[in-house]
This record gives sequence, C-alpha cells and structure tokens, in this order.
Amino acid sequence: MSNEHRSAAAEKIRIENNKLSKRVIREAGTAIVDYNMIEDGDKVMVCLSGGKDSYGMLDILMTLQKRAPVKFDIMAVNLDQKQPGFPEHILPEYLTKIGVPFHIENQDTYSIVKRLIPEGKTTCSLCSRLRRGILYRVADELGATKIALGHHRDDILATFFLNLFYAAKLKTMPPKLVSDDGRHTVIRPLAYIAEKDLIAYAEMKQFPIIPCNLCGSQENLKRQEINQMIRAWEKESPKKVWNIFKSLSAVAPSHLMDRQLFDFVGLKPSGLADENGDKAFDAEIFPDLEPATELPDDPIQSVSRHKTIFMQPQS
Repeated sequence: MSNEHRSAAAEKIRIENNKLSKRVIREAGTAIVDYNMIEDGDKVMVCLSGGKDSYGMLDILMTLQKRAPVKFDIMAVNLDQKQPGFPEHILPEYLTKIGVPFHIENQDTYSIVKRLIPEGKTTCSLCSRLRRGILYRVADELGATKIALGHHRDDILATFFLNLFYAAKLKTMPPKLVSDDGRHTVIRPLAYIAEKDLIAYAEMKQFPIIPCNLCGSQENLKRQEINQMIRAWEKESPKKVWNIFKSLSAVAPSHLMDRQLFDFVGLKPSGLADENGDKAFDAEIFPDLEPATELPDDPIQSVSRHKTIFMQPQS
C-alpha cells in the first residue's frame, strides 16, 4: 500500500472514530437528561467490572463531567470477587493512570457461588444478589448518591424479551430506579447506546479488558440466545430493533390488558371524542412496514434541542 493510500485509510479511521465518540457521548448525555440521572452535587459510584461496558461508561462519564453545566464527582468502584487468575493489578494501574478516584472492594463471592451452585448450573442469579448487597453497602460507606451500572440498549432489550418469553411479564431494566432496599438511586447512563458501538468504542480506546471466568463461559444461557436473536434482527433490519426499544417508552396502558394498570372494569363511554381511543373497526396501520429508509446518525430521535444541555461545555 502506498503512503497516499495509508494516509487516506488513516484519515477515514479518524473520522469514523470521531463520529463514534460523538455518538456515544451524545446518547449517554441524552439518556442522563431524559431520566434526570445526575444532578448538581451528586457523587456517582461507577461500578467497574473490567469489561468493555463499564470501561466505556467510566470514560464517557469522565468526558461529560468536564462538559456538563452541573458539578458531580465520580468514584470508580471494583468488586474483586477473588476469581482464580483474576489480574488484580490491572484496574488499579489503569485508574491511577487516568487519574480517577477509585476503591477496590475485596470479597470472596466466587467461593460462595461455587460452593452453593451445582456444577453446570447458572451462577448469575446468586452472583448478582451477592454483588448487589456488597455494592449497596460500599455506596453507603463512600457517601455515593448515585450508583451507575453499565447496562446498554441491548441489555435492556434482552431483559425485556427474557421477561416476555419466560416470565410472562412486560418488564425490563429501567434507565433509573430505586434499589430494592429503598436507599439508593441506580442509574444506567448507557441505556440508549447499542452494544456494537460500545464494542467499537472499547477497541478504539484500547481498554485493558478483563474477562469474567465465573459466568462468561456459560455459553448456553437464555440471555445469550436472546442476544443472538436481537443481532439477527438487527442484521435484517436495524429499524426493527430500534422500534422495539423505543416502544418501551411509548406505552399505551388502555391498549394492553393489565387491569391493575388501567381501569377496564370501570371503563364506560364519556360521550366525548378521544383521539387516543381505540378505532375498533378501522384497519390497523403500521407506518414502519413501509420500505425501510436509511437510519439517521442518531436513531433515538427523541431529543429536542434543549435536552442536549447536559453535553454542552461549561461557560
């Protein structure tokens, strides 16, 4: 390859990387504003596992911290679960290098999980419960006002389908919630970001990824089956996947069947026209069955200009 071709290829990569950075930072900032995840004076505990998602979340939040009109602190926290062969030096070295305050919590949950869960059975549920309790305690000790988790758009979609297929519930991971002990606010700043973008972002940033040897090797998990389904749909039609995701924030309770959510029993005609009422005898119209058009750079399309304030540099 000639020097000219190498230069052109390098410039193309630079442009694509710049677009990727802008996209993930914009989408994280949008999600934070949409759900009021971070407020002035917050101390955000960023849960860092050593995987691509949590590395990306920390990096993006550090960028937004410099640009946001609100002041907030970041504390990176890693739970060292004492998995055999875990390279415990990597995270402290990386966090020291980038200059972020951090805390490493050492708790041998690995031995507990291996002792209580039979060989070949899924360890995720018990591991998650143990990890959650420890991180809530650490958040109290550190004075954190928000706990940030690195779940992305595809995690939210997969959870939705897992609940739909195997629990008969319309339920998923919300971008923001109060913890089950009622004492902590948990946020998911990556809620709008597709996993493929986080994979590309991690490659671009060259994060020192640490694999999870406890659950990462369990290839037959239902979640992975769902993820394969989502990837197949995205390959067939990216718009389909984004529409499923957007539908989670465009719910019409009166057009579902939950009697706890909507008073069907007491429903009676009011005599007043209602544009949102069910047009029972009309043909169903689904706009996106029309031929697919090219996706815009930002497929969320839910953000008015004033909502981008979180991402603007401070004056």
